[in-house]
Amino acid sequence: MTYQIAAFYKFFAFPDFEARRADLAQTLCGAGVKGTVLLAAEGVNGTIAGTPNGIATALAALRALPGAADLEAKFSEAGEMPFLRLKVRLKKEIVTMGVPGTDPNALVGTYVEPTDWNALISDPDTVLIDTRNDYEYAIGTFEGAIDPETRTFREFPDWFRAFRERLDAEGRTPKVAMFCTGGIRCEKATSFVKAEGIEDVYHLKGGILKYLETVPETDSKWRGECFVFDERVSVKHDLSPGEYDMCHACKRPITEADKTDTSYVPGVSCPHCIDEMSDAQRARFAERQKQIDLARQRGEAHMGPEARRSEDA
Repeated sequence: MTYQIAAFYKFFAFPDFEARRADLAQTLCGAGVKGTVLLAAEGVNGTIAGTPNGIATALAALRALPGAADLEAKFSEAGEMPFLRLKVRLKKEIVTMGVPGTDPNALVGTYVEPTDWNALISDPDTVLIDTRNDYEYAIGTFEGAIDPETRTFREFPDWFRAFRERLDAEGRTPKVAMFCTGGIRCEKATSFVKAEGIEDVYHLKGGILKYLETVPETDSKWRGECFVFDERVSVKHDLSPGEYDMCHACKRPITEADKTDTSYVPGVSCPHCIDEMSDAQRARFAERQKQIDLARQRGEAHMGPEARRSEDA
């Protein structure tokens, strides 16, 4: 069976988001979809998977929310269900930056269609910034993109302020172009950057996923694979599942070579996190992995591996 995957987000004023959660969760559950949907006063964000009819029902329910009628989604497919369950969560922000007052509904950069993106980032007067995290950048990005080397989106504001100081010291006022997986982080980043006083700010509409869906690989400036926040881990240019696996301890993408390292223990550690975890954490992860393995032997699903955060959609 082939499952349809829909990634979506929309910033809009959503004051009664808490009251909407139960009915929305019931509708999505009834449609048979799984995945994560985040609700906050600033809008919605999520990635879900199911049958085409189930996804259509779910998106119709989301678009029925006041202010979300034009919510757009990026679609891909997978041969296996990439989520273990449905989660509809209430959050302070649908993507966490942690800068009070940042509001893409009030101030935002210029959207750039995927078909126009190559021309913008080829301009020598443009600085191209990848607003994703370091482990996402490591497996794929656009030619010439700057890596802020952030572990979380919360670190981006401090990084950008330091970056801007360097530009000012050099007397440079370039155009700033930013991108992320599905558009949400770079959209919020443009709101922050413009509030910092930068005028020429642009972001890729629909994010990397829409670019890969729209631009032929022969014309593409994308290199590598794109990290996604589900059990596929990464996708190739044709949006088919990529070559990476995931360390269920630190949630980073790992290669087959990583899995031959002595530090790799399934569900417990990998070369990226072996020195980051305490003995207590590794013991807890080992027990979790034991329960997962026992559940699989019984032919049952276990919720343990799905500890993924939905930063981007």
